Amino acid sequence: MSKTQSLVVMLILALLVSACGAAPAAPADAPATAGESTGGDAAASGRCGDPSKLSESVSFYNWTDYLDPEVLNMFTAECGVKVVYDTYSSNEDLLAKMQAGATGYDLIIPSDYMVSIMIQLDMLKELDHANIPNLANIYPRFAEAPYDPGNVYTAPYQWGTTGIGYNEAEVGGIPDSWDYIFNPEVAQKFAGKMSLLNDQREVIGAALKYLGHSMNSVDPDELEAAKQTILAIKPYVATFDSDSFGDLLVSGDVIIGHGWSGGYFQDIYASDNENLGYVIPKEGGVIWTDNLAIPKTAPNPYTAEVLINYILDADIAAMITNFNYYASPVETAEPLILDEIKQDSGIYPSEETLAKMEFLRDLGEGTLLWDRIWTEIKSE
Repeated sequence: MSKTQSLVVMLILALLVSACGAAPAAPADAPATAGESTGGDAAASGRCGDPSKLSESVSFYNWTDYLDPEVLNMFTAECGVKVVYDTYSSNEDLLAKMQAGATGYDLIIPSDYMVSIMIQLDMLKELDHANIPNLANIYPRFAEAPYDPGNVYTAPYQWGTTGIGYNEAEVGGIPDSWDYIFNPEVAQKFAGKMSLLNDQREVIGAALKYLGHSMNSVDPDELEAAKQTILAIKPYVATFDSDSFGDLLVSGDVIIGHGWSGGYFQDIYASDNENLGYVIPKEGGVIWTDNLAIPKTAPNPYTAEVLINYILDADIAAMITNFNYYASPVETAEPLILDEIKQDSGIYPSEETLAKMEFLRDLGEGTLLWDRIWTEIKSE
């Protein structure tokens, strides 16, 4: 049910109540008390679950610039639940915050490999699918993800790729290879005008791919070679940034960079500069899925499941993709997604391109080696 439809239903109900001499409903923006009904909006909307079980607020910890704020406003208006919203910049930041004792979050969005880690650490609550009927809306390929078969702990939020953002006029062409980033002879042409993600799995993984290795390698020799490759081009890197790499490209502060597809497209589509673009390198790169999950320590798990179900509604899922330019895992949202997004091969890659992509996986004990190498890269 759309927001407009919901308001129409509410008006009809209000007239019926008035005709029967019943007391007027509470205002739509009246705060709910945990365990109490959230008022007429929640009762009228089919997207709010059982209003009597909804909490007064729900705490959502998400990636930066990843959700249309209007979605949260709509959820609050429809369901009477305030959303306390906070953001982070990497999976490692998320994990560190949770391990440091943050117990107030109801909903988080870990990526695929981080889901595996959090399951092993017993940090995630199993989902009650009865409270998330919109799971039926997702593409079948996201229902049996290798990191969480059957969506026991997670529901897919968005998916995308990692590649190269560029200014074609300044770079001198379309940089369709990792060679433009990791070959020192090429990279020196962009000295002080190149950015890399501030993310060890992405940066080291891309260097490994450039060298012809798996992006999930734990081989010490291969990782040492990746480290030396990154150090060789580090003098030309203006910044390691995971939050504003798209802005840096649009502003001209950088002319080539390494980043996530939607992060670039949000800013590229908003710009008038036709020289800006995003490309998946011909060698391949990272394909990832970010996922909605509920920590075991969540104080309001039922409301979090209602919010997950809300996000997986076709209308809402399309709103999110049309805002952040990442591909949606919700199949029923496809007709509502902008054509410019659906037809862009950087957002929805061909099967041939997807065959060259890798999911980042849990490295097990190899994580310690990656941590050490990343520390050495950033400190030298």
